Amino acid sequence: MTATTIPNDYTVRRIESRDFEGAKTALAGLTIVGEISQKEFDSILNYWDSVLLPTGEQAYNTFVITVKDTERVAAIGTIFIEKKIIHNGGLVGHIEDIAVNSDFRGQKLGKILIDYLSSVGKQLGCYKTILDCDVKNVGFYEKCDYKEAGIEMQIRY
Repeated sequence: MTATTIPNDYTVRRIESRDFEGAKTALAGLTIVGEISQKEFDSILNYWDSVLLPTGEQAYNTFVITVKDTERVAAIGTIFIEKKIIHNGGLVGHIEDIAVNSDFRGQKLGKILIDYLSSVGKQLGCYKTILDCDVKNVGFYEKCDYKEAGIEMQIRY
């Protein structure tokens, strides 16, 4: 994994309640966010904070890249840590919901976020980190050192 340095005018941090509007805006460029209230958003953050690994570390790790001066959310992404039965009870990181606000695209913030989330997985002891993506995004993830390793299957309800 190659490290990407974050530009001086940005910071990476865990998501907080104050990121409600910015998170919704960034994620709306990825998929349907739907109608979610500040109260529901805060409830989700509280739930994420309550799910702990046996080591005491948080299983849900959602981070935002923000503009230092304004705290505006430029990008958002999550790494969820799964405790497995296989691999001696090992941990697997699942990267999800990578989104860069349309006003900030073209600044390599997506790569910075992927590198950051991958390093979180490694620091937490994951034996691998995986993600699903659209075919059109394979090239981007290959630039982040990810390799194709199977086919995603799904059923929607």
